[in-house]
Amino acid sequence: MANICRLDSRDPGFKATLSQLLKVDAEQDDAIEAACARILREIKAEGDTALVRLTNQFDRMNISRATELEIDRHEWLAALNSLPRLQRLALEAAAERVRSYHQHQRQNSWSYTEADGTRLGQQITPLDRVGLYVPGGKAAYPSSVLMNAIPAKVAGVDEIIMVTPTPDGIRNPIVLAAAAIAGVDRAFAVGGAQAVGALAYGTDTIPAVDKIVGPGNAYVAAAKRRVFGTVGIDMIAGPSEILIICDGKTPADWIAMDLFSQAEHDELAQAILLCDDRAYLDAVEAAIDRLLPTMPRADIIRTSLANRGALVLVKDLQEACDLSNLIAPEHLEVSVADPDALLPLIRHAGAIFMGSYSSEALGDYCAGPNHVLPTSRTARFSSPLGVYDFQKRSSLIQVSSQGAKTLGAIAGTLADGEGLHAHAASARFRLKKVFE
Repeated sequence: MANICRLDSRDPGFKATLSQLLKVDAEQDDAIEAACARILREIKAEGDTALVRLTNQFDRMNISRATELEIDRHEWLAALNSLPRLQRLALEAAAERVRSYHQHQRQNSWSYTEADGTRLGQQITPLDRVGLYVPGGKAAYPSSVLMNAIPAKVAGVDEIIMVTPTPDGIRNPIVLAAAAIAGVDRAFAVGGAQAVGALAYGTDTIPAVDKIVGPGNAYVAAAKRRVFGTVGIDMIAGPSEILIICDGKTPADWIAMDLFSQAEHDELAQAILLCDDRAYLDAVEAAIDRLLPTMPRADIIRTSLANRGALVLVKDLQEACDLSNLIAPEHLEVSVADPDALLPLIRHAGAIFMGSYSSEALGDYCAGPNHVLPTSRTARFSSPLGVYDFQKRSSLIQVSSQGAKTLGAIAGTLADGEGLHAHAASARFRLKKVFE
């Protein structure tokens, strides 16, 4: 049996209970922070020497030179060619869908010319080099390789450097195959905070990058926080989340399994259902109890649902949308007969899955939109990873001689008001003489 919380939005203590349910312990582990700080200092000071020492220590490797960490491209291609046919076809189909979707996100430079000939605009340029962290060992996330590398390639990034830990020297072939499909340029068998440090500061073997993306454990997350500013990062992701708004028409088994799909990630994952039909919530709870014993990760799902899951009875679907905006979920399923009617009411969500057939799991792998999404209510101000994360914007300002007179007078007056007299003089010099 699953001990999942049942809530009613009409109850006096509902909001306080919901608020407590949404809380995630965001306290940073002092031991992890201290270890990361030390590792990053060592990588910055010693480069390859520290990289070799730390990799041998943490991944139980036995290498003598950092150059041994690079994974030869022939190994990637061999991994790709050795994949079972259906697995390779699935990876290639997913990659093509992700590529096609992200091509729509490409932004172009633009400008406009004012009446006096002054031209203003924006130049869009890609980052030069990006670092992609991919978990290794028991974890194998080829979908994350696709979701992080393909948008960077679509953006025009020149070089993608992949790092992935290989405990005991065991390399994950499906991750290497995904790297070959996604267009990764170089790959290194290194992980943890030391890999983040190498990407941020550069060593003789691993080049410094402009931005680091990709998921990782608590050490990776702590290291990314620390190197932000030296390099860009995608985000610091929290536990996975799914919120489902349902009108009671979707088969209860479907909804139960959708809740499982996120709860199985880890014990801190969150799965919540909002519905205005009490009998339907009873049916979903019964489906959860019936289906849970069939899940290989049943213990994780059970703990997740007990600690952070909920079946919530709401007054109507309008209230469900209001609560959804408060929760600002990573994944939102709008499992109703007419999802377009509710869409204008939704303001905050990482990804919105419209209609009963749009399961969140499809978005994780092959629908096309990115599965790197804001968590922990950050969808209130953050967006999914996309092509725009691998592009920079530079302002263009080309002032005509006539524009210099108009703008110089305005800027001079404002600069005088701020007491910045060189600014004022610089602007007014253009008023005195037109340079031919």
